[in-house]
Amino acid sequence: MSTKVIGLLGSPLSEGNTAQLLDQALKGASEAGCDVERIEVPFLKIKPCMEIFYCVEHETCRIQDDMQEMYRKFSELDGLIIATPVMTMGVPGALKSFMDRFQVFFMAKYLRKKPLVAEEKRTRRRCLLISISGMNIPDVFTGLKMTVQAFCHIVDCRYADELLIRDMDHIREIRTRPDLLKTAHDKGFELGKALVARE
Repeated sequence: MSTKVIGLLGSPLSEGNTAQLLDQALKGASEAGCDVERIEVPFLKIKPCMEIFYCVEHETCRIQDDMQEMYRKFSELDGLIIATPVMTMGVPGALKSFMDRFQVFFMAKYLRKKPLVAEEKRTRRRCLLISISGMNIPDVFTGLKMTVQAFCHIVDCRYADELLIRDMDHIREIRTRPDLLKTAHDKGFELGKALVARE
């Protein structure tokens, strides 16, 4: 069985700095033997959570949109790479709305005690967070990390590693920092290697 790693891009810039870091991490995971897929969250056709609470009793959301396919993918994945800029000291809107729609997983796991992730997968799933911030200030990643860690708990994918890059307002182009691109690649490779070893 193949080892599946999904990369979530939280930036609307498909070839921007965050996207380049994600691509390097996915390349590393692929080289480690994983099947990889990049999902550009801002371009998914999804609505925000409307608190219908249909998911209290059902294993899906009443809203019919791209999230239905995402629920299937997230039940089956082995590894997750979330790559996003910090916006207003937190998660960008499109990515936050995407995460909020995983109330479907929250209700299944915590309310009905029937997680949507198979038991044999729960202990081995891993997440890598890659994030950039324009500002170089203390605690700029704190809000983002707390949200991502909560999301990881909900979808049973352990927060395992991170690459957090400050001061992008001065760096500007990530291509000028091949060391950071290599770090992203290497972290993706290590994630993939760990996942493949657990198969």
